[in-house]
Amino acid sequence: MAALDAPDSVTIDVDAAAREVRLTIPAKPEYITLCRLALTGISRLRPLEEETLADLKLALTEACSNSVRHAYAGGDGCVEILYQLHADRLVIEVADDGEGFDPSIEREEEDELSEGGLGIAIIRSVADDLEIGSGHEGRGSRLRFVKVLDA
Repeated sequence: MAALDAPDSVTIDVDAAAREVRLTIPAKPEYITLCRLALTGISRLRPLEEETLADLKLALTEACSNSVRHAYAGGDGCVEILYQLHADRLVIEVADDGEGFDPSIEREEEDELSEGGLGIAIIRSVADDLEIGSGHEGRGSRLRFVKVLDA
């Protein structure tokens, strides 16, 4: 992922033939709404049930929030969101070049409901497939989830 020239700029690349949208935002909370708006726009190409769209927005918000909150201890950075709309599924990938994390580390008190820490569990409950790993060139984090769409 290329670094943005200005920390408060947003880039959008659309490949209509592949039904793919790539959105790059500054790693700041106020830009997460743009990710949700892009998902709403994509859902116009392949109408989704309102409940499914709401669940996907929640999962996307959690994924983006993780990058915004944890990736860049120094502040400046960007988050890249890739949306791929296929006939039978929607694939969403959220990546950053930040510090990264080890998804194999489990929370010590997994059953305790506390503020934060539930994002991955929420995404897992919404998605039909979930992959978590390193970002581009081994830096940062990459979270990819897939939602199978009804025929």
